[in-house]
Formats: sequence, structure tokens, C-alpha cells
Amino acid sequence: MISKRRLLQTLAASLCTPAAWAQELSPSARARAPRSSAPGNWPSKPVRLLVGFPAGASPDLAARAIAEPLSRLLGQPVVVENKPGASGNLAADQVAKSQDEHTLGALINGNLTIARLLNPNTPFDPEKDFAPVGMIGTAPLVLAAPADAVGKNATELLLWARNLGDRGKYGSPGVGTVGHLGMELLKTRTSIAVQHVPFTGNPQVITAMLAGKIQLALLPPGLAKPHVKSGKLKAIGVTSPERSPLFAELPTLREASVRGADLEIWTAIAAPASLPSPAIVKLNAALVEVLRAPEVQQRLLTAGWRAQPGTPHDLDYRMRSDTTQLGGVILMRGIHSEA
Repeated sequence: MISKRRLLQTLAASLCTPAAWAQELSPSARARAPRSSAPGNWPSKPVRLLVGFPAGASPDLAARAIAEPLSRLLGQPVVVENKPGASGNLAADQVAKSQDEHTLGALINGNLTIARLLNPNTPFDPEKDFAPVGMIGTAPLVLAAPADAVGKNATELLLWARNLGDRGKYGSPGVGTVGHLGMELLKTRTSIAVQHVPFTGNPQVITAMLAGKIQLALLPPGLAKPHVKSGKLKAIGVTSPERSPLFAELPTLREASVRGADLEIWTAIAAPASLPSPAIVKLNAALVEVLRAPEVQQRLLTAGWRAQPGTPHDLDYRMRSDTTQLGGVILMRGIHSEA
């Protein structure tokens, strides 16, 4: 696992740009590279794709968007199995410990990056126990405020947020979630000082904002957009480096001169570290082909994801750079979770 000392050494640079050391494959990924023992007929039986959230949740929709076309390319059924619990860590642990060479996970940022930094008792090590296969999709978060927030554009709304001082409150779907860490990251890059109020999920965050109990939140585009369209909420900007097709009319926070707070949520396929590299190569090639299909891209977009075909190296880099960025926030703010 990446040490606290190493995170602190790279924190200053990583909050602005990904750390230089993250551009190389991790030691565990390099150790996997020479493996070549997978049978040529892999997969030889149905493949289980574990999702750590209930049916209908965003990661589940992403997994189901790719499962059927992936089945056709691999010549074996890809069966999505929902294993909700511990913010996806229950499913991640089952993937990490699997030895049958046919169990994979459709996992999210938190499972593959900061799980053990948030809770040292997490039963798996994101850096050592997984073989990155490839990204499925990414999405920005939307910085949202109540309809009565003062301002007509992102710059004015951020000034309003700063003027709230520590009297203001922001909501998240729980301690250690991307919505929580993203707001704490934003606070390090601005003079916003609002205080955290955790909820059990984003729908509860929105309900609280509509009731005037909180003033800010980072929300998934699919949940925020209907309330923004109806005029019940205001959208300040998205956290992605560029404008997102999921909310094309909304500016980025970069456009409001906020630097170093770029952040996306993502879901990806990971395998146990024991899966031989020929299987990883075959699986990644099939995944990339699936994600380049226009009908799959549209299905993912409808579910709130932007397809992101790429290599295992790309995912490994993203895992490590996100660990540095969000891990730095965890250490600086003293955040921990028992879940």
C-alpha cells in the first residue's frame, strides 16, 4: 500500500497535477507483466462480473451496458452479480480473493484507490490485490446550490459560497465518498469553509438541499440535472477538466479560475492480481472494442457515464494518481471511515 510518508511527500504536486511517479506502472503491475500461464481458451466457463451496489445503481448500469456485447466477444456469458455492501468493498474483497480465474469486478474509484487509507481494516489492498483491466466510464460531479443562491454565473456563485463562511453546510452521501473528499479538495483550492453533513445517499443530500438544510453539494450529473432544469437548484460548475457531454451547457470550475480541483467519478473492470496477463490482454481488447461501439456509448451516456476505452496501464495510472490526490485530502483532513 502507498505509505503515508510517500503521500505527504507528493501531496503538494499531486493537488495540482498527477505525481510523476504515478506515470509508471505500480510495482504490483510490473510484477504481473511476465505472467503467461493462462490457457489459450480463456475464458473456459461463464465469467462473473461482481458489482458492489444494488441493481439500478450507476455502477450496475455501467456493468450491464457492457455485459452482453462482452459475452459475444469472449464466447462465454458475462453474468452481472450484485453484491452490495460497504460502499462496494464487499464485492471488491470477493474479487481480490477469487482463485477461479473467471471472477471480475466492476468497481468504483474508492474500491480501487483509497479504501485502505480510509479504513486500515479493509481486508484487501487496492494496489497489490487487483490486476487493472480497463476503465468503463467516467463522469464529473456537479457543484450544486439551492435556487436562492446569489449569483448568475460560476464566479458569482463561488463568491456567494465563500461568503457563507463556516456557517454554511455541504452534504455528501457519506464519510469518505467522492462527494465528501471532492468538497474537501475544493476547500483546499478556494476559501470556501462550509462544514460537512453526511447523509446515507445522494437522494437524501438533494432532499436536504431542497429543504434549505445545506447549501452546497457535489452531485452526479444524472441526479442534479432534473432539479437544475426545473429551477429548484443552481449548478455552479462541473469538476471535470473539460465540459462534459453529460451536462454540456454547464461550465467547468476551471472556467471559474478554480485550479487543482479536477475530479471525476469512474467505474472500471479489475481482476484478481493472480489472473495471468494473457487473460488480461484478451479481456482488455474485448472491452475496448465494446466501448467503441456507438450503441454502447449511448447506453452508457444515458446511464450517466462517458465511455473511456483504454489500456490496463491507463487504469493503473488513474488508480495511482487518484490515490495520491484523494489520499492527500484524507491525510490532511484526518478523515477516516469505519465502513
